[in-house]
Amino acid sequence: MSSRVASLVLLVLLITMPGAIEAQPTGKMWQIGFLGSGTAAAWKSGVEALQRGLSDHGYIEGRNVRIEYRWAESRYERLPELAVELVRLKPDVIITHGTPSTLALKRVTSAIPIVMSIIGNPVENGVVASLARPGGNITGSSFFSDEITAKRLEILKTAYPTMTRVGFLTNPQSVAGHGTLRAMEAMRQSLDVQLRVVDVRNPEGLESALRGLATVGADGVVLADEQVVTTGDAPRRIADFSLKNRLPSIGPVHYARAGGLIGYGVIWTDVVRQSMALVDAILKGANPATLPIQQATTFELAINVKTATALGLPIPSSLLARANHVIE
Repeated sequence: MSSRVASLVLLVLLITMPGAIEAQPTGKMWQIGFLGSGTAAAWKSGVEALQRGLSDHGYIEGRNVRIEYRWAESRYERLPELAVELVRLKPDVIITHGTPSTLALKRVTSAIPIVMSIIGNPVENGVVASLARPGGNITGSSFFSDEITAKRLEILKTAYPTMTRVGFLTNPQSVAGHGTLRAMEAMRQSLDVQLRVVDVRNPEGLESALRGLATVGADGVVLADEQVVTTGDAPRRIADFSLKNRLPSIGPVHYARAGGLIGYGVIWTDVVRQSMALVDAILKGANPATLPIQQATTFELAINVKTATALGLPIPSSLLARANHVIE
């Protein structure tokens, strides 16, 4: 076979093999920044989801992509400095977790593309102009955190109808928390329960916050979608405290698996993984201004009947019938 014919055969094979051209290494090492508000240890499953999502599109850390991670360690005042530090590295794209880190970057750069791996309500919190056309240099994935958190209160009241005072574990430093508080206030009025806000500003303050639940006379507990109470060992610690003090409680889906009574929301690691498709699109030349915000559409309910039994709380059959996961 002549060299010319061999070359033509090779070209045909490359064109007809699905994904063959995309799968070939380009030799380019993409530079990605990451800014997280919490800690690397607490967000370990999030990093793993991020890496799996990048791998889904052919980006392997250390092979064709290098990621520079920066963590605020739950101290939001550090975010502006870390944002400047990342921008100085001039990465091809920066991935963020949550509203505070995204806003910190927005104030520093309008040029480097930013992908929010997961965020609550980006329009209401001033991150983007709209979900359909975010504008500027930011796109990503959202999950309606205000509505989800308020829905948790409604579900807990359904499971525990005699509840009158609910303790709400949240971080007042978070900009995203303002909308959540408004949603919770509206829901508590409709349910005729009292809301007791308990501040948790960092992991070190969790123990005192839990003691504060007793101080405010809470007879139920709702967790906000704040990483200081939903990541690391915080869900288990809150679940253990709630069970010991006979407090029905609700948090994200994984909270029920940590021993909490009820979990409701999105599978947040799935949201993070899926948002890496936007990183792929940007690295291939897409403009983040025209990439619509991906909105979570699947919400799951998990009920820990073992915890319910320990609390002596019969879960209504109507609620059990709605559960996606029943933990025995």
